[in-house]
Amino acid sequence: MASSTEWDLESLASSTSSSLSSCDEDEVNARVSPDWAKYRCHIERRGYRLDTVRDVKDYYRRHCSNPEKQGVHVYLSGYHRALARNDEDALCKDIGLREGLFRATRCLDGTKVMVKAVHRDSRELDIVRYLSAPAQQRDPANHCIPILDFIDAPQDDLCFIVMEEWSANMFPEAPVSLGCLMRSLRHCIEHIAFMHRHRIAHFDISPRNFLTDYNGRYACIDYELSRRIDEVSCPRILYSRGSEIPPEAECGRLSNPFMIDVWALGVLIFRACELAEFHVPELVHLAKSMLHENPDKRPPAASVLKEFQRIQATMRRTLHGCHISP
Repeated sequence: MASSTEWDLESLASSTSSSLSSCDEDEVNARVSPDWAKYRCHIERRGYRLDTVRDVKDYYRRHCSNPEKQGVHVYLSGYHRALARNDEDALCKDIGLREGLFRATRCLDGTKVMVKAVHRDSRELDIVRYLSAPAQQRDPANHCIPILDFIDAPQDDLCFIVMEEWSANMFPEAPVSLGCLMRSLRHCIEHIAFMHRHRIAHFDISPRNFLTDYNGRYACIDYELSRRIDEVSCPRILYSRGSEIPPEAECGRLSNPFMIDVWALGVLIFRACELAEFHVPELVHLAKSMLHENPDKRPPAASVLKEFQRIQATMRRTLHGCHISP
């Protein structure tokens, strides 16, 4: 029989409906595929217009010098798909996005946004509401993607999260500066340390879940797998999802949820250095400690942040706008 500090993922969930059965629990936390046309007017009344055929055509004509000759790449991006539609006002979803996501425009100023549909009782909505609350937003270590609105559709138990749309690439175009690499990693590590301080594990840390606005800011997205962790001294869970699965979880052993995140964060550091084409021995040493096979010997996120800040301080001169070609 499991001890009082050993739990599975469901027992660690903190949602607005904790009495749900396991079947209901799975249902409210599953990905949502709404009929977007049904909610089009509801979302527009809140000041956001879902992308139409006209929007997609305009977007590619603005960003591609000659989109008709871009071939397969642009077809996959949606341009040719939009050209095949006769109704300029028909909704036109980016086929590269999951069913629960739809690109939109803020009517007030034309800002592009992303709308995500989730169940009203989902853990993701609970956590995103918490992270975007004023008290948490005032913390400079909180790098959750800026949330603009929550649009309820109570008749269908749905909520639409409206967030800023940032680039999906961690870095701007090459050459990437060492300063850019360090700044991006600092924001990633700060945010995970912040989440852990608030007893939340992300469970899906990867480069694709950290975005940039290309103005020196980096933000975390996708809290679909995230969990609040009960106030126990040594929580243990069974874990088999996410982008990076540590060895103890692969073996089916009960795992420390925070050390699962630390493992994935270590992998992210290696991959970010690879993408930026920098070899920083101090970062390699730090990342290796985070990838220790024994999770009890991995440093907690707060210690990772402290060591990273020490490394960053020793590299301060390099970080003052010195761009190094890959």
